[in-house]
Amino acid sequence: MRNRYLDLLRFLAIVRVVVYHVTGWATLTLAFPAMSVMFALAGSLMAASLTRSGPAAVGRRLRRLLPSLWVLALVFVPAMLLSGMPMSPRVLLWLFPIADPPANNWGALALSIIWYLRDYLWFVLASPVAFWLFRRAPLPTLLAPYLLLVAIEVGIYPAPPVLREFGLYFGAWMLGFAHHAGMLRRLAGRVLYPVALALAVTGGAWIVGHPGPRGYDLNDNHLGNALWSAAFILIVLGRAPAGVAWLGRSRLADRAVTVVNRRALTIYLWHMPFVVALTPLVDVVGWSHQDPVGLAIRVVLVFALVGVVTLAVGWVEDVAARRRPELIPGGPVQATELADQPDTEGREQPDTELRDRPDERPAGATLGRAVVPPQRVTAARSDVSAG
Repeated sequence: MRNRYLDLLRFLAIVRVVVYHVTGWATLTLAFPAMSVMFALAGSLMAASLTRSGPAAVGRRLRRLLPSLWVLALVFVPAMLLSGMPMSPRVLLWLFPIADPPANNWGALALSIIWYLRDYLWFVLASPVAFWLFRRAPLPTLLAPYLLLVAIEVGIYPAPPVLREFGLYFGAWMLGFAHHAGMLRRLAGRVLYPVALALAVTGGAWIVGHPGPRGYDLNDNHLGNALWSAAFILIVLGRAPAGVAWLGRSRLADRAVTVVNRRALTIYLWHMPFVVALTPLVDVVGWSHQDPVGLAIRVVLVFALVGVVTLAVGWVEDVAARRRPELIPGGPVQATELADQPDTEGREQPDTELRDRPDERPAGATLGRAVVPPQRVTAARSDVSAG
């Protein structure tokens, strides 16, 4: 059964990521911490899959995650090899990115969004153990990533980058576990709102006290990002509306949300190359990034180009999910398509499970910080490095 509210959140997150990469407006990261929201939604759906299928859910998630990456690699890896990237065994990381796959100078920037798949991959692999621990000790397991990040940021534990990423985004993933379990919805307002406020105030104070090279941009501040995003997630998931019936009254809006959800991974993977490619081209014709009209034109062009490539290769997401391929998603739902869906689909538990857990039933129901690692890209490129 679909939860259109989750679909709407993912739609807003994807659109926000693309607009941010074009404009570079740091305020967008504070107004809507999109990447943490996407990881929280993915964590909730991963928990639902583990509940249904156990560890076999890991293989299903990987099957749905990797083919879209392989299509991207099929285009860009040969281009990077032909333009100077050395051939090495590390190229195989483009098939299974448990670490940053190799790239040349222009590829490191255009494909910087691969960090999301790297983290997502690790989170999926860690989920069976994390879910087992969460079921037995929910609160300690939920707090563990945040405590790890605090220890890293204050200098107690000089952890490698991969553990810092766990501290930042696995906390959001675990909040998704809590959403699936109904913990967030069951929190009384007298608990949820003060906790969210405390997290937001603490995170905001840390951000103000530790500004990054782009000012108050969440992407430059791991601990501030984690705390601010946790507060946001507690509100948008813990106090989710019973339904979004108004969405169904607009055929255009409803179809747009469906299309973006069904093609979320394709849109995410392909938008950054267009942002990077268009930047020098639009500057030549005078569409400055400091001019609102120029920015608007850039945003429209990026979405248009992403739309074209989505029409061309977005159907791969249908094949990976074992759905009937569609050029433009959102047509009549086939009975065979009501089975388990990928994380980009916003699909909740089957009807039987929802009936057993009424607190999780979505009444009215009918997934960046694309940070370019500093060691790989110079500061001169930082204006398009976050998500």
